[in-house]
Amino acid sequence: MPFILLESYDNYMTANMRLQQLEEEGIKAYLQDEDTVTIDPMRSNAIGGIKLMVHDEDLMRAKSLMAELDAAYLKSFPCPKCGAPALQSVVETKKAINWLSSILSWAFGSYAVPVSYIYKCFECGHEMKELPTRPDIQENSL
Repeated sequence: MPFILLESYDNYMTANMRLQQLEEEGIKAYLQDEDTVTIDPMRSNAIGGIKLMVHDEDLMRAKSLMAELDAAYLKSFPCPKCGAPALQSVVETKKAINWLSSILSWAFGSYAVPVSYIYKCFECGHEMKELPTRPDIQENSL
């Protein structure tokens, strides 16, 4: 049974939540290198993080489910400017390093240069680096 990489994480909590979401839908999956990254987080970049592996027969269904879950999560945050639930995570194109990354990736094939992401409202065009606080969640002050 061949398994294929679906996503990679540097945090074991996020990786396990995603694994549980897939298993709840009956998708065969497991986490590779979870123990190594949890015990020694400094090795995460060297080994590629915690890998969420999915059975090849379930790959398309798993990708679709992850996209639906991500979209539903972002829709739960209204835009702080216009109030519309239309936020999406996009590559920040205004930074020179992102343009450099695109050029190097094109020139050298798989040359990896990190890009930065922002959240953009597709109703009003407002951009932000972090998600706004959801109005239905109150922070507890200790």
